[in-house]
Amino acid sequence: MQFLGRLLDTVSSVSSVSTLFANPYRVREVQLSDYGRGKVVLKEEGRLVLYGDAQCRSWDCLLLCPGTPSVTLRLFQVASEEDAMNWFPQYALKLRPFYETLPLKAESSQSIVDCVRSHPDWSSAHIAVETGLTECLKHNCVQSQINSRDASGRTPLHRACERGDTACVRELLEERRARADIKDRDGETALHCAAKQNSPAVVQVMCSRPCVGVNELNNGGETPLHVSCRLGRAESVKALLGGGARCDVAGGAGYPIHSAMKYSEKGCVEEILGAEPGQLQAEDSLYGGTPLHWAKTAEMCRLLLEHGCAVNYLSKTGESPLHVLSRKGRFEAAMVLLTHGANANLRGRDGNTALHLAMKMDRMALIKALIVFGADVEIHNDLGETPGLIAARTSKGPNRKILLDMLCSVGVQRCVPPSPGSPRPASRPAGIGFEDFLHRGVAVSTTSRGQAELDGRTVDRLLCLDGGGIKGLVLIQILIALEREAGRPTRELFDWVAGTSTGGILALAIIHGKSMEYLRCLYFRMKEQVFKGSRPYESAPLEDFLKKEFGENTKMTDVRHPRVMVTSVLADRHPGELHIFRNYEHPSLHREPPYATTATFKPLTIPQGWEDEDVLVVGCTEERPRKRRKVTDEEQLVWRAARSSGAAPSYFRPMGRFLDGGLLSNNPTLDAMSEIHQCNRSLKVEGRGEETKKLGVVVSLGTGKPPQVVVSSVDVFRPSNPLELAKSFVGAKELGKMLVDCCTDSDGCAVDRARAWCEMIDAVYYRLSPQLSQEVMLDEVSDAVLVDMLWDTQMHLYKKRDSLRSLAERLLDNGGRETSDARAEGAAP
Repeated sequence: MQFLGRLLDTVSSVSSVSTLFANPYRVREVQLSDYGRGKVVLKEEGRLVLYGDAQCRSWDCLLLCPGTPSVTLRLFQVASEEDAMNWFPQYALKLRPFYETLPLKAESSQSIVDCVRSHPDWSSAHIAVETGLTECLKHNCVQSQINSRDASGRTPLHRACERGDTACVRELLEERRARADIKDRDGETALHCAAKQNSPAVVQVMCSRPCVGVNELNNGGETPLHVSCRLGRAESVKALLGGGARCDVAGGAGYPIHSAMKYSEKGCVEEILGAEPGQLQAEDSLYGGTPLHWAKTAEMCRLLLEHGCAVNYLSKTGESPLHVLSRKGRFEAAMVLLTHGANANLRGRDGNTALHLAMKMDRMALIKALIVFGADVEIHNDLGETPGLIAARTSKGPNRKILLDMLCSVGVQRCVPPSPGSPRPASRPAGIGFEDFLHRGVAVSTTSRGQAELDGRTVDRLLCLDGGGIKGLVLIQILIALEREAGRPTRELFDWVAGTSTGGILALAIIHGKSMEYLRCLYFRMKEQVFKGSRPYESAPLEDFLKKEFGENTKMTDVRHPRVMVTSVLADRHPGELHIFRNYEHPSLHREPPYATTATFKPLTIPQGWEDEDVLVVGCTEERPRKRRKVTDEEQLVWRAARSSGAAPSYFRPMGRFLDGGLLSNNPTLDAMSEIHQCNRSLKVEGRGEETKKLGVVVSLGTGKPPQVVVSSVDVFRPSNPLELAKSFVGAKELGKMLVDCCTDSDGCAVDRARAWCEMIDAVYYRLSPQLSQEVMLDEVSDAVLVDMLWDTQMHLYKKRDSLRSLAERLLDNGGRETSDARAEGAAP
């Protein structure tokens, strides 16, 4: 029995010891009386006592508490005498400031001893900062360690900044005189550590007095401002700039703004530019590039360009931002540059253009974008290579055939190297991207002609622009080609310009002298703002855009030539009526009303209808009542006319009582010809027949024809079961879409009628509208889809290059040639 009892006591003791040893460094409250028997005091220093029990293999470190003599804190209980002898001196040295300053409990002591074990190179000052026990910083022992360094060379101030402990940083700086200029082994000051955190308050405390480390470079060539920019700490950047950080300190690769651009940190860039706008053109020390050269995303490119960054700046390595983005294949960012005026034919290092670089990398989408924005596929680099030759040499895999076929579709003839000894062809001027398209002879011969000669033409020229939302880019691309072929701006080529919806906006832009290249960029830039959110879109962005481009107070009659017609629909009546906004006097010839009516409608004026008229009375100082007068169509504000023509149902709200002109006249050719006929007839009735001119040339431009697709059903019927209900819904949807498409169709019958009309009056008729490879929505915002659409336009223009040449010659002709001859030469089918 005695043996069994001793065995049970032994098992119990072993179990107890194993339980205690599960976490030997856990701080526990124990009874001091437990250490009276069998425990030997091995060491004692201050309030720390080390007990040893060789029989039980237990070495315990106790912290005596004067306030509770019977209860003490056991800091560790280890099974190795060596461990106990190693840790006891550390505890005794580093815990003294804490137990002499604070009444320690088990919880507060645990964090301290954990720091002692985890960071044996830390001083008591480091531990006080880490544990947040700022009261202990006042201890004499800790004060002597305020600027001590750990194994990595970091001081307590470094650690306080890393933790973002504002109170601790303030205590170290203001009361304990911690030095802010001490560097660790990486060359970083405490401010570098603060810059890494999203704690602007710490930075402000550090910079509240002159801080010698604010512009110090670390071993990686970064100031604290560089570090914050790299990590995207925008608030810290703001605090650093307010604390004396300089933007013009060059680091290992460049200035802080270059670091922010490299890592696409928009907020940091905005803070830097707000503090020092001159950084917009700062050159980095590595490549001599501006911040735009470091841009990786469309958003960052857009930010810099909106601030006025030079888009075609060449770095020291001979590269523009477009070169860099083309080489790296960043399509979205490159599109932002192209739509902000980047020169696609700018020659860089080795004479390469952006297209040369894109060809080398087989960047299909980027190649298309560059070409539709004017990149010349026949331009030579310093080695005599054209982009087409590079494509033939370097393109591999499935992309090779696609790429070469794509280039051939826009007229690239030469994808072979020049023969040995043959002279290198001279670099061609910027074109729209294909050979045999720019017939320079016509342009050069007409350049010498004066405007007076064009004004003396004997027949009128009419330009008609279809509606189509964002597909107005197709119209712009065609007009760019026509202008380059003719060598003159569009407004000098035509006497009448008519447009519907997006075509109406372009018509107004044409008569106000806006560049087609500018409008192409403008359309790409404004689509994100106008088509924002879901349909119907807010009208304010579109109206702000129109006011900015045309002026808030510009009237239709402010520009008289060429004469313009912009279609809209009066929607305050049923059926709705076509309405035309003009910059000339309305034909006064009486016409019968199209419908009998019993209703009374407001006059055909702007949506407000009336405006105040100031009456000036000479020599009279008393206030006179203001008169009210009706505003005629000719006095309509330009932006209102454009907005009224583009008020497409379900896309934008009506403009007063006006809706999109495409509802009744998406192809305005016949309405424009009828208007011209009525004007001439009215002038003849008034005895002013000498002012009339015969309509000799009619040019109709479309926004592209979508591919025809199979329609499953347009049958709408009363269903008798769920399956038939689903079929009826599908039929109703397809029928509704078909009805809308038929009503707004600008090709097909509309073109046939216009051609027949022109034949009857002996006028030359040209129609250009490319076949699109995919349907493009009116509110499409994808750059890739729009570039494909313009690529289809380019291919169409190359196929119709003879007609385009004939059209340019006809528009530049003074009217001496017979119109029948012109029609035989190349009127577009």
